[in-house]
Amino acid sequence: MYKAKAYSAASATSQLASTTIERREPKETDVQIEILYCGICHSDLHQVRNEWSEVMPTVYPCVPGHEIVGRVAKVGSAVKRFKAGDLAAVGCMVDSDATCPECKAGLEQFCRNMTLTYNFPDKHTGGVTYGGYSESVVVDERFVLRVPANLNLAGAAPLLCAGITTYSPMRHWNVTKGQKVGVVGLGGLGHMGVKFAHALGAHTVVFTTSPSKKDDALRLGADEVVLSRDANEMARHAGSFDFILDAVSAQHDINAFIHLLRRDGNLTMVGAPEKPLALGVFGLIMGRRSLSGSAIGGIAETQEMLDFCGQHNITSDVEVIPIQKVNEAYERLLKSDVKYRFSIDMASLKAE
Repeated sequence: MYKAKAYSAASATSQLASTTIERREPKETDVQIEILYCGICHSDLHQVRNEWSEVMPTVYPCVPGHEIVGRVAKVGSAVKRFKAGDLAAVGCMVDSDATCPECKAGLEQFCRNMTLTYNFPDKHTGGVTYGGYSESVVVDERFVLRVPANLNLAGAAPLLCAGITTYSPMRHWNVTKGQKVGVVGLGGLGHMGVKFAHALGAHTVVFTTSPSKKDDALRLGADEVVLSRDANEMARHAGSFDFILDAVSAQHDINAFIHLLRRDGNLTMVGAPEKPLALGVFGLIMGRRSLSGSAIGGIAETQEMLDFCGQHNITSDVEVIPIQKVNEAYERLLKSDVKYRFSIDMASLKAE
């Protein structure tokens, strides 16, 4: 074991603060990464404040962070794909059983024995896993990803969650050139959805309740912007979409968007509203439309996403902050006061 600087929460009501944690020494198949940037995901805030206590209770101290980009510092003797000095990334998972049907299909995110990057039982230490708000991390080579050298690293960090969360359903539902794709909500997830839909060649339409977001949506790659509270604008697009990505986590009328799908169109939820949404089933039945959900992606697909981003020079729009401003960033996140993700410059941790 070795000691590493980190930021952790001691309880659901305490602020994140400087601490020291223990990491395992790299084993044969492990990669030790010096963390350069770590994105802030809204799920970090939920986890730190134990807001998911019924399904995923938080174990304290909690070191969040699953959008990790860094440089390889050391590798185990059996590691073949990485060497010291390589750029590397780690997302929401750090292990799985590798034997179940999901793992064999490259869908490790659905493995029942999958290990999350933080706040999850750690078979190596007997404690819980610690995330990327730290100066380093040690991860099995199978869950380490390559980062295209041309990408801005601060902007690349959120690709490990916000990026793959929006890319995966578009690939699954075969979004291609010439299709009409809608993105509901222009936030941390939605802005990545717009970039991917545009890069895949789709006619991209952003749905928002905020007129002030129109110019930014067009800048990000949208072809059209629709104010979802305008019934006439919505009616103009009825029955015309091949695919709609819904990235809204607040309560909203999902039926209004289902009716915009063409026959056999799909709406995929990546936003997670706290309370159940009312669903009018006839909207699905009459057009053989479908409603689905999606969560991140497997390791191979995440690498595919990173390579796609390298080819199209896609990164998240980020505000880079020092680790010392992480608590302020959490409060701003609650107010949606960021365009569109926070990325922590982990070099600032050296000042602690």
